[in-house]
Amino acid sequence: MDLTRELARKSALLAATLRDLGSVMVAYSGGTDSAFLAWSAHRLLGDKMLAVIADSASLPRAELAAALAFTDQHGIPTQTLLTAELENPDYQRNDRQRCFHCKDELFTRMEQARSTLNFRHIAYGMNLDDKSEFRPGQQAAANHNAVAPLVTAELTKPEIRMLARAAGLSLAEKPASACLASRIEYGMPVSRENLWQVEQAEDILHALGFPQVRVRHHGDLARIEIDRVDLPRAVTRNILDEVTPTFKKLGFLSVTLDLEGYRSGSMNALLPASAILASTK
Repeated sequence: MDLTRELARKSALLAATLRDLGSVMVAYSGGTDSAFLAWSAHRLLGDKMLAVIADSASLPRAELAAALAFTDQHGIPTQTLLTAELENPDYQRNDRQRCFHCKDELFTRMEQARSTLNFRHIAYGMNLDDKSEFRPGQQAAANHNAVAPLVTAELTKPEIRMLARAAGLSLAEKPASACLASRIEYGMPVSRENLWQVEQAEDILHALGFPQVRVRHHGDLARIEIDRVDLPRAVTRNILDEVTPTFKKLGFLSVTLDLEGYRSGSMNALLPASAILASTK
């Protein structure tokens, strides 16, 4: 198969899909997928699209700033919605459906805005690879009739990065970054305090030069995941002497480094298989 020709076919299919929508509000997080979708929609639809970013304590301040900088750089119309998922006891409970309640709040707010602003559709950045993963938020999107143009175009995550790179978009290589609540152990209530602890802890690691990290919050214990290529530097005395006391100042009693390194969705490994299967049906 000619991969270049195949990618061109998928790119054309994405363009046709977006044109057919007529007007669209894009759920925008600042990640590569939603940013590429927002950029593509703006290029094709102009002011008949609007990027909408949800702002709450689960979104790191650095991520919000970067997301707004990207749309400002490309002239993409953007609106920030203050969402209130933290006020929802079902979200606070932090069970396997937490992501559903978060996305349900977002899409509910977007539907209200869509009606007021007269946009025809809501779209979000799910890609073809996401369909096979444990993502309860996809059900919330379906409940609100949100469309997934990247899936319709049969685009995988690597292909989206390739297209973003070809378009010269700065975030083509941006590491994946889920919301801060995804770092908190299932069953431990989500609060502003523990979200703040995770954000501050990850900022410390980023400042030390580790681009791909997760700080998993297990109550008094902080479990650090770092890209495996960076693990040798992470266990040097200088880094250990810097990280341990600063994490303890944030309120953690113990700090541990996960020798498996960074991996997306590692908290899901703590869920029973039956819980994951029930959410993907």
